[in-house]
Amino acid sequence: MSIPCEYLSITAPIHILFQLPIKGFCGANLALTQNWKLFKKPHTTLINTKLNTYKPLAISSLKMFANHTRANLKDTVFLDGNSLTVQQVYKVACFGVKVVVEQNALEKVEKCHDYLLKALKNKTIYGVNTGFGSLATTRISDSDASQLQENMIRSHSAAVGSPLPKEVVRAAMLLRLNTLAKGYSGVRVATLRLLEEFLNREITPVVPETGSLGASGDLAQLAHIALAMMGEGYVYHKEEIVPSRVALEREALNAFKPAPKEGLALVNGTQMTVATACLCVIRAKALLSALEDVACLTIEALGASTEWLNEWIHALRPIPGQVAVAQNMRRKLQDSKAIGRNKRVQEAYSIRCIPQVHGAALESLEFCERLLSIEINSVSDNPLIVPEEELILSGGNFHAQPIAMLLDLLPISLTPLGALCERRLERLLNPAFSGLPAYLTSQSGLNSGYMLAQYTAASLVSENRVLCHPASVDTAIVSNGQEDHASMGLLAGKKALKAIENLWRICAIEALCASQAVDLASIEQKLGGNSRALYERVRSVAPKLEKDQVLSEQFEALYKKLFEHYTRAQAL
Repeated sequence: MSIPCEYLSITAPIHILFQLPIKGFCGANLALTQNWKLFKKPHTTLINTKLNTYKPLAISSLKMFANHTRANLKDTVFLDGNSLTVQQVYKVACFGVKVVVEQNALEKVEKCHDYLLKALKNKTIYGVNTGFGSLATTRISDSDASQLQENMIRSHSAAVGSPLPKEVVRAAMLLRLNTLAKGYSGVRVATLRLLEEFLNREITPVVPETGSLGASGDLAQLAHIALAMMGEGYVYHKEEIVPSRVALEREALNAFKPAPKEGLALVNGTQMTVATACLCVIRAKALLSALEDVACLTIEALGASTEWLNEWIHALRPIPGQVAVAQNMRRKLQDSKAIGRNKRVQEAYSIRCIPQVHGAALESLEFCERLLSIEINSVSDNPLIVPEEELILSGGNFHAQPIAMLLDLLPISLTPLGALCERRLERLLNPAFSGLPAYLTSQSGLNSGYMLAQYTAASLVSENRVLCHPASVDTAIVSNGQEDHASMGLLAGKKALKAIENLWRICAIEALCASQAVDLASIEQKLGGNSRALYERVRSVAPKLEKDQVLSEQFEALYKKLFEHYTRAQAL
């Protein structure tokens, strides 16, 4: 039985067309669009570079099984700078869906680049013929304009630590490509083409996770992407870590040699922070669906009443998120014959208040997605080139404060859901509440059963409470005081990813214990269809516990199983 995806994207129409198998450039499948023109490779030469001394470390614990199940994803995402959705970002980042920049967008890009070259003849333009940051007063000669951009990319590739997960980097590359496609950054069409090829040929730069302040954009991390385009640094090519120049040679791609403004255009933006936010939103929405299902299984395992789902209760406090959760749970429990066995007058808050707590999280997620849908189709570059008005404007769209605050909100909104899970575990494991053997095992005492499951869940809940501390209230003053405020957006994003990962593990632990309670209560045949599907999914990786055994492997296997199933359903 397929699990319904209740929380669909609420803004921006999906702009995906099915890929047509037209053979094109370098044997790659290209999509056919109106007025589509096949393109040639950029007319640059492969530059010889000394290998970056950065040595890739192991993938960080933030990695979330990005490469699971790529089959049957044949659609292509077409980019025009205006209609990208959060779901599309996830599909490209995590499932390898191909991308193509629309022809009308490329025409705007070319027009903007032509205007920039014209304006350079008689204007002083920040970051194009001046230095950067506090060095903005230093004039750069026309003959050094390209060298300036190369120098910037190398000098700004200063991030440290373990590599960011591949899917975060792929999402950031897609987002940068989409903002460049709007045609206000002054780059060449060839630059977009190379970034497009990196995505489609699965060339993913190795980007260290620490070094962004979230103001002037995610400078260090985005510089590592641009560095790889230049044939320097390291990349994942398919699944192998190799020097970037090796991947370019394998794919017969020419290295990037930046033209005026292009280095700045590639590194000055919020895309790495926004990438984490897009992944967080899809994973959190999938998590809400999974937690509802797991809560329903627990309710049936305990024989709890469902009076608290009565429509009158939620009609009298019609907060949309709360109403939606109650409606979903009524539907999921409507065919159950296992509820109402315990004859309690009232259920504990961890059961009775699920619609109120989950509904609050749903409201937060919908707010986050609305804001993200604007951000991913915006220009966060500086300066902005507006050829239709013959304007070159310095502003602050690179500042990630709106997204940093959004990312701080996510752990705060979602952590209470983990707390409810842990409290429901107590009711499953404690015979005073469940009427089942202590810790859901026969021969309690000789066997400890799932005793430590609660310890692990409580530890994860506690860690998430620490991760709720907001990053966006912090700041930093750098570049000789010129850049005197920062959002710490990427730090907020890493925290949010970790908190959501923890919640998925808590969810898996509750699902496993609820399934054990179902077996001990002998009510498998009384489960509703939705809970029966979840129960069978659990049992496909973790059989009934008959005696004590190592639990961590079962927890991890079920975590991966549930994560893959629900995130795939949400993304598609």
